[in-house]
Order: sequence, then structure tokens, then C-alpha cells
Amino acid sequence: MTAARETLRSWFYRPWFLAMLAAVFSASLLLTGSLFVAVHHIDKSESAEMNAQGERFLARLEQLFGQLRESLDDLEAQPLRTCDDEMIATLQQVTFNYRFVYEAAYMDSSRICSNRPRQEGLSMSRPPDIKGPTYSYWLNTTTEPDENRAALMLGRGNFRVATSRGHLTDMVDLSPGSSLLVVLDHGKRAIPVLGAEQAWPPLEVWSPKSRDALQITQTHLIYRMPTNNPAYQLVLISPRTGIHVPPVWWWLVPASLVLGGFVGFLVFLLVRQRQSMDAELSGAIRRGELQVLYQPIFDLDSRNCVGAEALLRWRRPDGTLTSPDLFIPMAENTGQIRQMTDFVLQRLLEQLGQLLRANPQLYISVNLAACDVMVPRVGQVMARLLTLHRVAAKQIAFEVTERGLIDVVVARENLQALRDVGHQVLIDDFGTGYCSLAYLQTLPVDCLKIDKAFIDALGHDAASSGVAPHIIHMAQALQLKVIAEGIEHEAQAAFLSSEGVKFGQGWLFAHALSAVQFIELITRGRRLAGRRLDDEA
Repeated sequence: MTAARETLRSWFYRPWFLAMLAAVFSASLLLTGSLFVAVHHIDKSESAEMNAQGERFLARLEQLFGQLRESLDDLEAQPLRTCDDEMIATLQQVTFNYRFVYEAAYMDSSRICSNRPRQEGLSMSRPPDIKGPTYSYWLNTTTEPDENRAALMLGRGNFRVATSRGHLTDMVDLSPGSSLLVVLDHGKRAIPVLGAEQAWPPLEVWSPKSRDALQITQTHLIYRMPTNNPAYQLVLISPRTGIHVPPVWWWLVPASLVLGGFVGFLVFLLVRQRQSMDAELSGAIRRGELQVLYQPIFDLDSRNCVGAEALLRWRRPDGTLTSPDLFIPMAENTGQIRQMTDFVLQRLLEQLGQLLRANPQLYISVNLAACDVMVPRVGQVMARLLTLHRVAAKQIAFEVTERGLIDVVVARENLQALRDVGHQVLIDDFGTGYCSLAYLQTLPVDCLKIDKAFIDALGHDAASSGVAPHIIHMAQALQLKVIAEGIEHEAQAAFLSSEGVKFGQGWLFAHALSAVQFIELITRGRRLAGRRLDDEA
């Protein structure tokens, strides 16, 4: 099992394999997203078309029924009740007056006469499909694909009027497989007015009680038209057209593949660069490329140096400096940060052990990563080094960031263990993380360091200009010391001193110094000129 896990892990450290995964994943994601957009567009267009078609049919049916009823009312109001030439002329006049009346007829117990005597007349034999108090309705009087045949008939008394298929389809042409239905018997039976018969109710899952006019099932679109008569309902049913991918989508296929390949290439370069930097970083200590510099900390009133912050710098063989913001997070991710922490502790005692023994009031602070705070290892390493170099524990302080306090309970125990043996504990970059006041009150902390960003905002109208004074007052209430970072101007130092801040560091006093320069600063008791001495170390 271990061998299989190691083999799998080794594959994930191969740049070409990760690049291939990234290319396949990104291309698949792009293609899937493009297809989803295309299908959504098709569904939306399909629904919009069905809605528009249903609305056009409804408008036409309202016109048709309105004219058929009016024509019947006119015929019923005139006095003629015999099949003679005058009646036929009256029937012809009705079809002339009303555009949508294709055929008008009169029937009594013995005869039937129509405005179209030479053509096959309306079928009067079967009972009406819908019988109302005033009008009767005959649906689907013909299924022949002839636009000049009656398809819908209304009757009142002895008169019948009908409209043709052409009057129904001249505005909206039914697509193949579609039907215009009249649903009767409270939704249990459907008669086609246009188109073929349809199974009703639909065999597939749908929501007959939904208030939406358009119902979309897996295979059909069902548009229900509102009517004033609860005895029947008009329904337009049409089969779904299926997925017809728009032509533009096929342009997205090669574009997605090209973009996926480009993403894979970028991943390949990034992995290679990271692996290259990882490999360089692992050998940086062995090759002597890592250096420890010291940023002095001063008493703001006396301007005497009281200590320093140990800073790690990586100078490449070509003389270039790699930013700590780049290699420190990388070292934390790869686990090399522990080795680097041990290197800083060992190097500072080797370089400054004698100076610390000669100046018991002096201290050096060391930054701890989150993984160092979560385990008691640092305290054990520090104890051996302090015994070896005969330096007091109070002269080595540890700085932790708020972001490094992942588990406050565990961090509290380990930090308290460091304080119990004499080490100071400082919260670095306070105000930039998520350490609440409640947590701060319970943490074993000696000092707060105010981040440079809040010091820069002093004296400006920035929203953060009041953060530094707030932190100072909060620290004073908790009886904590305060160190201001990044002081570059005398006005900043004067303001901080007036607010009760005792200590500060920044380029106003000195840049980061090499061990030799820091020893010279302490032994001579003077401030160095503001040169970038860290670049010359």
C-alpha cells in the first residue's frame, strides 16, 4: 500500500502529467460549459417559440369564436326558417360579412341548405362535442389536409357556421407532430382540432395543476391556453425538436482545445519553476546562500538599540535576492520551514552569542511559522542551543503572526511553554489577521508589533489612519508592550512616542544589518546611516 501511494504521489510531481491533467480538465470544462450554454439557449428559444405560437393561436381562436358566435346571433335574429333561395342568399351574405365564416347552413327536420350547395356540406349527423346553454360546438369535423374544408363548427338553434383549416393555420403553421387540442371532461379527454390525435393525459411526467401556461416535459412542449368556459381547455402540444447544436458551438470546440492546451502549458511551466525553486531552496542552506540579517529595534525616547529582529534572506549565486514573500510560503508548504527555523536559531547564536552574553539586556526575536507554533519542537531545539552558547532564554524572543494561530488552544499551550522558560512572545503584524480581543486576552503574549501599513497611514486621511492609535490603547489596557514597525519619518516616531509607544524599528534608525554591522552598532552605541546595508551583506 505504501509503495502504491508513493508511486501515485511521484506521478503528481511530474510536470507533464500535471500539465496533461490541467489541459484535459480545462478543455472538458470549457466544452461542457459551451454545450450547457448552447442547450440552455436552445431550450430558451424553443420555449419562446412555443409561447409565441400559442399566443398567436389564442388570438386567432378568439377572433374565430367571436365571429362565429356573432354570425350565429345574426342568423338566429332574422325571420327566415325555410330552405329556399332567400335563405341561401342570407347564408351567403353571412359568409361575406364575416371573414372567418367559411360555411353557413340551415337545417330543419326535412332539409339542409348551405351557402355551398355544390360541395359536400357539413356533417350534421353526430351530436356536438360541447353543448352549452346557447351554442354547441363540433370539433375536428375534418382531418383532411385541405385548407378549404371545415374544421370547427358552431351551432345555435337551426343554424350552423364553420371555419376552415386555412383560417386556423394562416397565422400559425403547425410543425410536424403538433396538434391543437380541445381538452374535455375535466382533462380526461382531448379532441384534435388540428393535427393528429395525441395521447391524453400525457404518458410522461408533467404538472397538470401548475399555473404556468407552458409545460416542458422530456419529449413534448404543452401550451395551455386560458378560456372563459371551464368545460373545455385549449392545448397546443408539440414534440421537442431535440438538441440541435448551433453552428457557433463547433467553433468553440477547437477554441476550447487550444485554450486547454495553453492552460496545460502554463501549468507545466509553473510546476517546473516551482520544482526548480524547491530544489534550489533545499540546497540553499548547504550551499550557504541563506543569510540571517538583523533589523535593529530602538527605544524611541533614548534612541538606544535594545534588540533586533532576525530576518532570513536568500541570495542566489548570481547575486540576486529572492523575496521572502516568495520562498517562505513555499518552504511552509514543502515542510522545509522547520529546517530554515533551526538554521536561523543556530546562526544567530553562533554570530551573536558573545554579544548577547556581554549585553544581558539585549534580545533577538525570531519569526515562527504556523507549523512551528503548533508543535513544541522549537522549544526543545532552543533549549539545546541556549545551553551550548550559554545565553539566557529571555534574550531570545519569538514572533508569531495572527494568521499563524491556526488552533488557538494548541498555540496557547506551546507559547506558554516558551514563556515558562523565559522567552518573550510577540504578536507580529498585529491588525492584519483575525486575532480577536477575546483570544488576545487569553494568549501568553508580552508585546504587540504594529504593522508598517498602519504606521504609514498616520497623519493621512486614509481609513486605516486610526488603527495604530486604537491598537496602542488596546495594548496599554492589556498591559502589553508595543513595537511599531516601518518607522521612516521623525514625525511618525514623535507621534508614537507621544502615544506611549516605547519601541520602534524602521529605516529612520537603520536598515537590516549583517551580524558584523549589528555588533558594531551595539559596541559603538551609535546609529548607522540609512543605507541598504542588507544588500551589501
